[in-house]
Amino acid sequence: MSVDGWNTVLVLGGIRSGKSEFAESLVADAPTVRYVATSAAGDPTDDEWAARLKAHRDRRPGAWTTEETADDPRRLADAVASARPNETLLVDDLGGWVTVLLDPAHQPADDTATVAELADAVRACPARLVVVSPEVGLSLVPTTPLGRAFTDALGAANRAVADACDAVVLVVAGQACWLKAPAAPGVGAGAPAPQAAVPAPDATTAAQATATQAGATAGAGGGRDDRAAALPQVLTPTTAPEPAGVPWAAPTMALPVVATGLVIQPGMELPMPDEYAGPQAVERLATLDVPGAGLGVLERVVGFAAATQGTPTPAPWDSVRVLLLHGDHAGGAAAGSPPGESARRAAQARAGQGVLARLAAESGASLQVVETPASEAIEDLPALDHEQVEQALRYGWRLAEEAAEAGVRLLVLAACGAGTDAAAAAVLAATAGAEPPAVLGRVVTAGGEIDDAAWMRRCAAVRDALHRTRRSPRDAKDVLAELGGGDIAVATGVLLGATARRMPVLLDGPVGLAAGMVSRDLAGQARHWCLLADHGGHPAVRLAADVLGLDPLLDLRLDLGEGANALTALPLLRSVLSLAAALPARPDRQDAARADDAASADAASADDAAGDTDAAAFVEPEPAGPGPATTAPTSPTEPAAPTEPTLTAEPTLTAGAAEPTGPEPDPAGRRAD
Repeated sequence: MSVDGWNTVLVLGGIRSGKSEFAESLVADAPTVRYVATSAAGDPTDDEWAARLKAHRDRRPGAWTTEETADDPRRLADAVASARPNETLLVDDLGGWVTVLLDPAHQPADDTATVAELADAVRACPARLVVVSPEVGLSLVPTTPLGRAFTDALGAANRAVADACDAVVLVVAGQACWLKAPAAPGVGAGAPAPQAAVPAPDATTAAQATATQAGATAGAGGGRDDRAAALPQVLTPTTAPEPAGVPWAAPTMALPVVATGLVIQPGMELPMPDEYAGPQAVERLATLDVPGAGLGVLERVVGFAAATQGTPTPAPWDSVRVLLLHGDHAGGAAAGSPPGESARRAAQARAGQGVLARLAAESGASLQVVETPASEAIEDLPALDHEQVEQALRYGWRLAEEAAEAGVRLLVLAACGAGTDAAAAAVLAATAGAEPPAVLGRVVTAGGEIDDAAWMRRCAAVRDALHRTRRSPRDAKDVLAELGGGDIAVATGVLLGATARRMPVLLDGPVGLAAGMVSRDLAGQARHWCLLADHGGHPAVRLAADVLGLDPLLDLRLDLGEGANALTALPLLRSVLSLAAALPARPDRQDAARADDAASADAASADDAAGDTDAAAFVEPEPAGPGPATTAPTSPTEPAAPTEPTLTAEPTLTAGAAEPTGPEPDPAGRRAD
């Protein structure tokens, strides 16, 4: 079974629901697909049916092969059973297959046995298999024997195949609703991702770490066989206190699902933070019992946390995960970077050593080292091909999914790779029109010296890359493929996945900000879930933050490495949230609040009393002369209906009616004198 949780899926849908198009999108990333057509050609004079078949054929890529089983329904089970593990099959559809199965030309036949044979073949199929079928269970029962036979047979086939498949999805008006989640997680945006063990750093051998990271690389950039790779291990430093987490799980946006998780495309509708909780939290800060003027610019932290948590009293981020993205860029982008330096930093983090791991331990944060696809020299070639970009985006989304399922409440994006600054500068030049020399930071050697020659080579590499792609599209995925590379593509997927799970992200450095620039073209909501602690004096971070509307909270000009600067500021941010949540209101505000409560209570009592008086005004005094007696109401909330004085005229009684005790009420609502 593949890592995203299914090898076989049944796609159900009504007429013109979009089920076939959706099924085709599930296998769109496969290099070749064997398309199994089950419907008969039909009446040659039926132009409309011929047009439908032609539309299906025209949608199929040229690399797909077609196999028809209309002449013998039993061939479908054979085609499924004979499929090899490296194949991808698309069967469209079971409705046509049942029609042929019930055709008198194939009778007598054991329909039940044929359906069972197909279900067994699906259950044992080693290939990736997508089966399309009409859903007829929501329509009326047909009035003809032939119609009832078709719906009964198709309903039985759908149930048998659905039971055999790993996943079942219903397509309604082009929207996918997953009915059966696979046993292994990962189908859909809301399914949990596989969670690796959390060993202590000293228990993780170098061989285990190398194997884990090699698997992560395959999962991010490989082909179909690489999808079985698990996510990298999550390291919890033993020197850090265990965070006392509060049970919390954010909802997931339902998005179209494809073979490895979901469709990531421009214009996605992801959630926005709560637009009311943030301002309410900031207003509440003015009432707190503090001796000074308050939190200053750090009020924005409280507003941000309140909006992302959906409450005016946000809790401190007690469960934090650092995602360290390691991926090198070849060519002039990496000029001045010592060979193997980034790999050494990543190995340090995996071993619980180095600045990032130490700060993570101090903050009680878990650390996950993620190997991303290596990027080509952008001055000569695209950094990645488009298939690698798609896989990297989905891989990043899965990283955010896995963190959300583990109860993480804040992600910190970090990166350590040769050439990341130049790649980020190229992305900014393509998305914001920046001049590369203006956004490329100075190159500092290991000895602390400034290497201007290396800086110029980086500028030249970015300039040449922009010239090479001057006529290329500037869509988000094109920018990632041509200029961004693996680390920025994975970071973009992380931002989108975190947004879908309503999980804030603390950005720090050019890779995270470049990913924010790309993500705004895929889902503009993503930037509202991002927080920038410090710009670190980096020109690319300054520009991207300005474009995205992210005002840095601090101006410490730290340069400890991407991610480490944010972890340095994290305790301060947590302290601010703790104060905002724990401090009471000032005594004068408490007295004012009590006075307001008392005034509200008095007003409510006055309203009740007024209501009692009004109710009593409708009760007439007991008449002096003979007449029906009146009963006083037993409680002010249930006043007795007023009775009118007896009139001299006798009411007219109808046969069988009880004799009235008083006159009929005036329809105009007037009271008798």
